[in-house]
Amino acid sequence: MNAQTSKEIGAAVRSRRKELKVTQKDLALTCGTGLRFIIDLEKGKVTCQIGKVLQVLQALGLRLQITSSSAAAGNGREL
Repeated sequence: MNAQTSKEIGAAVRSRRKELKVTQKDLALTCGTGLRFIIDLEKGKVTCQIGKVLQVLQALGLRLQITSSSAAAGNGREL
């Protein structure tokens, strides 16, 4: 999935969590975050803390990849 917005990241998190059959509460406990954070993240809240988002992605086996817009067009390099 090529997520470019907070809503798309939230949808990817929710999809993967459900695929793994993990509850929001269990994911929050595993990641050391609050249940409210998981709920907000899955809804695409734009003010979610990036450090916590990265913890959740790692716990779910998801990877964040950053590329420049020129790399997407084939003219740049991947970070």
